[in-house]
Amino acid sequence: WLLKNKQTNHWKTSKSTAAAIYALLLQGESGDISLWVTESVQPQITIGKEIIKNDPRDLQAGTGYFKKVYISDAISKDLATVKIKNDNTSVAWGAAYYQYFEQLDKIKTFADTPLKLDKKLYKVIITSKGDKLEEIKSNTPLKSGDKLKVRIELRVDRQMEYVHMKDMRASGFEPINVISEYKYQGQLGYYETTKDLATHFYFSYLPKGTFVFEYPLTVVHHGDFSGGVTSIESMYAPEYSSHSEGIRVKVK
Repeated sequence: WLLKNKQTNHWKTSKSTAAAIYALLLQGESGDISLWVTESVQPQITIGKEIIKNDPRDLQAGTGYFKKVYISDAISKDLATVKIKNDNTSVAWGAAYYQYFEQLDKIKTFADTPLKLDKKLYKVIITSKGDKLEEIKSNTPLKSGDKLKVRIELRVDRQMEYVHMKDMRASGFEPINVISEYKYQGQLGYYETTKDLATHFYFSYLPKGTFVFEYPLTVVHHGDFSGGVTSIESMYAPEYSSHSEGIRVKVK
């Protein structure tokens, strides 16, 4: 529980942090604190059918972080299986995650994570009864001057600290709100800032729950554009991340 808590939260005082670290050091078969420092057998890591062998000089000092790169021809379904064997008596702790490149409009929603994102893009239609929102699909006709609204739904299954969410937009769209400001949504406070390629949301504290973020855009250019995706990542634990689905939009 301590390790899971530390993954996504900032421990406020050095005294409580030292007590938590001491409790972790007592873990292991013998309860000997010195084993955490003296034991140096590297865990055996197997990816697919390949046993990963690393030169200690290639590991990041302190964390043991390393990266393994596969070219496209070497990627197979077997690589989805990762096995770790720890021959030390002390506890081993870490994380494995993979990164790859894909065209933005072909990206699918990633839902197997504590952070879940759902992004919708709407066309604002002005009527005598007020504004009406029409969800934009790949075949929805758009023209220069149309007003749009972005709606992002974020679901969080645990409290986290120091989280960054980035919402990309099509190059044919321009934001209406360009002033950076701190905003509140119930018990949630966050900093929103608009940049050339995306709108950014910074959370120093993100409580458990469901939150909806909206902001307006306007269509300014003609063409066939990738609508981009919304991504979110814990700054403390990058393995806790998620992204929305990518779409294409056409402006005539």
